Amino acid sequence: MTPPILDDTLVHIAEQRLGTLLWGQHLGTLHTHGQAEIARIMRTLSGRPSQAKLVLMAGLQGSRKTTIAHALENHGFLRFSPDERVFKVHGHYGRDFPRGQYRVREQPILNEVAAEVQRSLTSGRDVVLDHGLWTVLERQEWRRLGKEAQADVTLIYLPGTHEDRWDRIKERNQQTYNDPNAMYFTEEDLRRHAARFEPPGMDEPHITFVGDLDPVFQALGLDHNSESPNPMTKGQD
Repeated sequence: MTPPILDDTLVHIAEQRLGTLLWGQHLGTLHTHGQAEIARIMRTLSGRPSQAKLVLMAGLQGSRKTTIAHALENHGFLRFSPDERVFKVHGHYGRDFPRGQYRVREQPILNEVAAEVQRSLTSGRDVVLDHGLWTVLERQEWRRLGKEAQADVTLIYLPGTHEDRWDRIKERNQQTYNDPNAMYFTEEDLRRHAARFEPPGMDEPHITFVGDLDPVFQALGLDHNSESPNPMTKGQD
């Protein structure tokens, strides 16, 4: 759809209103509806009046979440990876800090990422969260965050089989000390995590990824070109 053409008077009014809202944001007096208005004005001024997109994923380790996230990043999405931030701040899971402390160290970073994701969405940027949301409650919280930013939220479900996931994890375990997306897991870890995973039900709108990126891109209104990563590549999360 061709974006609307704004005349100088409308642009001036929109810029004045945007300045007022941004000042309120700076002072900390802006409410959620003000954040949404900022997003609408910025998208209009940039010639892109449609909603920003937030892509969430539900999948275990080795289900190719990072493959999809990088493909979307190549199409202009901002990619946020909590695992990479934990690695940067705290070092390697199981080597630089005890395995049992991961959740404690991850939570403040998840809060930080959530705030950045919401700011990015309200500014009109498309975002993909490179993170496996295992429970219904987690997905509800991130979906709520996206809706508050007036974003179009899409959940991608990555089912897969235990055998396929374990094959990828065995391969990526070899790069575990160099790659923040290659945390070391045993097969027993994977089985234990699978027992805690809650697949999206009928009441959670989602796209199921079965190895082909085309349906995902079509659902998001994107063109899947040859420069995107191969979805069948092993070793990706």
